[in-house]
Amino acid sequence: MSVLPAVEAPAGARLARLMRGRQTLRGPFETTWRRLEGRFGAGAMEPWAEGALALVEANAGAGCLLAFWQASVGLCGRLDVESLAEAGRQAAAICREAGAKPAAAALDAFARIDTRLADAGEHAVWWRSLVKLARAAPEGVEPLGLRATDVLVAGHVAGFEAFVDAGLKAAGRDRARRLAFFALDDALARAMVERIGAGPGFDALEGELKMVLAALWGAAPPFQLPLLQPLPPGPRDAPRRVNVAGPVIRMPAVFPGVDEAGARRLYLAAAIHAGAHLAFGNPRFPIARFKPVQMALATLVEDARIEYLAMRRYPGLRRLWAPYHLATPEDGPTTAALLARVARGLFDPSYRDPDELVGKAQRLFREAQERIGEPAISLDIGTRLANDVGQRRLRFDARGHVVEPAYRDDGLGLWDFSDIDPEMTDEVELAVDAARIERRETEDGKAGEPPASEPTGRARPSPPASEGRVIATYPEWDAAAGIERADWTSVRAIAPVWGDTRALQRALDRAAPLRARIARLVRAAKVGRAARLKRQAEGHDLDLDAAIETAIARKAGEVPDMRVFRSTVLNQRDLAVLVLVDVSQSTRERLADGATVLDIEKLAVAMLAGALDQLGDDFALLAFASAGRGDVRVTTVKDFAEPYGGEALSRLAGLESGLSTRLGAALRHAGAAISRVRSFRKLVLVLSDGEPSDIDVASADLVVDARRAVMALRAAGIDTFGVMLDPAGVGSGARIFGKANAMPVRRAEGLPMRLSELYFRLARR
Repeated sequence: MSVLPAVEAPAGARLARLMRGRQTLRGPFETTWRRLEGRFGAGAMEPWAEGALALVEANAGAGCLLAFWQASVGLCGRLDVESLAEAGRQAAAICREAGAKPAAAALDAFARIDTRLADAGEHAVWWRSLVKLARAAPEGVEPLGLRATDVLVAGHVAGFEAFVDAGLKAAGRDRARRLAFFALDDALARAMVERIGAGPGFDALEGELKMVLAALWGAAPPFQLPLLQPLPPGPRDAPRRVNVAGPVIRMPAVFPGVDEAGARRLYLAAAIHAGAHLAFGNPRFPIARFKPVQMALATLVEDARIEYLAMRRYPGLRRLWAPYHLATPEDGPTTAALLARVARGLFDPSYRDPDELVGKAQRLFREAQERIGEPAISLDIGTRLANDVGQRRLRFDARGHVVEPAYRDDGLGLWDFSDIDPEMTDEVELAVDAARIERRETEDGKAGEPPASEPTGRARPSPPASEGRVIATYPEWDAAAGIERADWTSVRAIAPVWGDTRALQRALDRAAPLRARIARLVRAAKVGRAARLKRQAEGHDLDLDAAIETAIARKAGEVPDMRVFRSTVLNQRDLAVLVLVDVSQSTRERLADGATVLDIEKLAVAMLAGALDQLGDDFALLAFASAGRGDVRVTTVKDFAEPYGGEALSRLAGLESGLSTRLGAALRHAGAAISRVRSFRKLVLVLSDGEPSDIDVASADLVVDARRAVMALRAAGIDTFGVMLDPAGVGSGARIFGKANAMPVRRAEGLPMRLSELYFRLARR
């Protein structure tokens, strides 16, 4: 019995005639037609046939037609016939631009992700994005289709389109980079995917979290405000946990799938929990012969111990953490589920669980209340609970273990792996690997997980270019996409122009009173300051803390440390400074006396350089301007390795105004330059007359990027301070450098003295 469509349906009839002569397609076509006709009715099949004909006319081939028919059968229960027809037409458009195989991949992906698209409007965004990609980067359609379920998040189809746009913008004409981006083999792509559908990330909440940690734990004497850092991107479905390593708290860049309110609450809960570890001991348990299940339970008890102490000080924290303790016996018979219930039982003494392990954990924890301030109880209780798990022969999946609840850290920071027993190495490595989300190599040598991104701001060599030599590339923050784009800006070394120093020398002569004041500051700085040294083998006074510890050690029968004296020494200056001078077009503006802003900047730098030379401090002078992200120009007036003299003064005199002010890229380059200098303290001084700006990006975005560059330098131990000519007092200096690290100068004529005074004040910190 034939099921071919009747002649009165022109598109259907034509499609039937075409399929009748193709033996490999006729059978699947008839089966598909029968299924769809039964679902939509014989009179409604014309649009679908038109969609199929669009594929035929695009020379899509048998594979693509089969993919369309298979998708139609799979989706006919959810979509109307017009939506299926539109899928065929859009796949045909992709085929014309990229070929049959990418079109088939797009149809297969559509069948998998359709449940995440709410209506025809979201369908249109999906297809529009893929057609755009097919036109601009046809090689990217197929890999993106294969990873569509990773990129498209329900309710966030606009994020999918933004991902496509960002990939085309970031990769440009680099075909290999485009392919890597849409296959999610690119770090930027993975970072973007993490953010689709997620609430605010670490970068947005970092400042708020620091203030909370300082407010809660800053008064505790052993507590030092930790350094917060983002974890590298990982697989989208991999669980994210905080990591505490010494004074550093590493937090996920985002929590995928957590909405705005949930993300804020989760970051807050996680940061306060990690801070409690640092405030109440954060021990380093010797790993020795401990097995992974012992490590997991000891970590769990230590989490409960520090939370108990935290809630005793701040009872309101129970309301913050309690919503995450949801484990129940209905979660399943696995060891992981049981451990989550133990965690809930230790957190909530009123919780009752049918498993005796939970009750025993609660009893042991209750009996240890008198020693709650000692981390050793966590090791003791955890070991006893682990013995019970072993006796019951419960299987513990070391590789798959994830700490629960989600706000708690991975626990690795509690353990000292330096003395691991060789016999336990393999087992412990499983537990450690389970907590890490860094890239690992599989047996075939291919990467199984995304790699950790390189530290923000690291320079990478680039080939020379025609307008100045490109010496490095740096990342830059894309405010619209909410991501940092690697290698986005190029810094070019511009050869200095030798200028006539006579005008600059005359200006220095006229500023003799100022130079005399600076000379007095130099003499005072050379004297040095006394520093008190504790725990010395000899000295003029007893170190009471060390003496008490020595007495305690002797009473305990231990070998005492006899370094119980204090002494004082004069501090030796060990300071390197890099002065970064803005020479953009705005410095060409003339003042009332006829001098330009750049003239005043040159005078200020020359006076400071003379003082630095007298002090013997290591220093360098760089000037910068920009003409787009690919042309950030840096001129070296004086390098760290060369002496300051007539040549450097001539280069300073030869600086000319022009172009724009891409401050973030210049700051990253300055940080890279000073990081190579061996010095105890490093300082970058920025001298600028205006707002960051450039020809290819909004000024507001460059302000945010410059702020992130300053924070990255600070995290690397480099102090950054801005001296900004700001007559109206409304500039962005405070937003970029922070209020304490920005000095607005209302009158340009006062710049030379303010710059030198600032340096001497900073050098004494």
